[in-house]
This record gives sequence, structure tokens and C-alpha cells, in this order.
Amino acid sequence: METVPYEPYVAEIDRLIRRVSFVIKCRGRDILEEFHITTPQFNALLVLRENAGMTIGDLGSRMYLASSTATDLIDRMERDGLVARERDSSDRRVVRLRMLEKGHEMIRQVLENRKRYLNELLSKLSREEIEALKKSLESLYILMKPGL
Repeated sequence: METVPYEPYVAEIDRLIRRVSFVIKCRGRDILEEFHITTPQFNALLVLRENAGMTIGDLGSRMYLASSTATDLIDRMERDGLVARERDSSDRRVVRLRMLEKGHEMIRQVLENRKRYLNELLSKLSREEIEALKKSLESLYILMKPGL
């Protein structure tokens, strides 16, 4: 492997990304607990918001879940009034998922709390630091995205 001129920074940047990611993950879990929803349930709501009318199988594939796990997840979410199963009007054998108003509201409230938390942190930085951080994160994401 060829040595790059940025090698002294790579380990430290990797460490910092992992630490920030861990803190965000922990704080995100705390916020979800406040709303009595699990991380997989919230992630499923986000997927359903972007892909209205998908099947449980589609959801499971998108989230890399076994079919039985996706079914159990939807069972709990349906019981909690977040989603509904509906027969496809053109093929009654197909069951589609529809996010209910409570699911949409859950996403809105959770994301609002996450933004509030991040706003509190960013308020301690200067505008220039925030803009530099945003630009750096965008650049890194652009470089990473083709690998997804």
C-alpha cells in the first residue's frame, strides 16, 4: 500500500469519527427512549417515509433484516399505531405498509429533538467553525458515497 502524505492524520481522524459517531448513537438512543421507540423501529419509519407502500419483504431487504425479524418489527409498530398493513388494490395477495399519522409525528418529534441537541453543541462554535465543519463533512460524504 502506498504511503499518502496525510498518513499522520488518518488514525486520528478515524478515531475522532468513531468517537463522534458513538456519542451521536448514544444520544440518539436516549432520544428514542424518551419516545418509547427502538432504533430499528425508527429506522423502519425513516425507510417507510421515503418508500411509501413498500412490502414487509422490501422493508426487510432495505434494512438487511430476516423476513421473520421484519414481520416482528412491523407487528410491534402496527400494535403501537405507527404503521398499518393494507392489501394492494391491484393484487390482493400483496400487503403494503402505510405509515400512520402517529408514525409521521414520531419522526418529526425525534428529529426535532436531535436538531435541538446538535444546535446546543454547535452554539459553542463560531460561525466559521460551523461552516468549515459542514464543508468538511460534505466533502467526506461525497468521497464515501460511491462506495454505498
